[in-house]
Amino acid sequence: MSSGVKVSSDCLAAYQQLKLGKSLRYILYGLSADKTEIVVLHTAPAQHDAAADYDAFLEKLPKDDCVWGVYDFEFTKGDEGKRNKICFISWAPDDAKIKAKMLAASSKDALRKALVGVAVEVQATDIDEVAYDAVLEKCSRGY
Repeated sequence: MSSGVKVSSDCLAAYQQLKLGKSLRYILYGLSADKTEIVVLHTAPAQHDAAADYDAFLEKLPKDDCVWGVYDFEFTKGDEGKRNKICFISWAPDDAKIKAKMLAASSKDALRKALVGVAVEVQATDIDEVAYDAVLEKCSRGY
């Protein structure tokens, strides 16, 4: 079921910067104040320390509201060197209001379908589900 919420053109522009330009490490998306459009809430440039970048991303996840994130997840698997996978994270914490969760769930597909090239999708309701090791396990499947 779709909520009718539209995806802002800024969302796609930021995603292209992350995917093709490799100038961003992550993007957080959320609903506009009037709940009619998905907008960019925050972006962060890629730094040299992937672990610090991921910690900063986790700190940006709100404790009581739903957001979506796209993260350029960098990891090393065996002798194959560094790998990157783009992860789509749907964040709906337990403390979020029911109405916010319902709107986020029904709006997610509009954003997700617009972001071509996402390799891994994570749905999370608490921080353990987006912990580095949990996401690493999903990203490294198939290697």
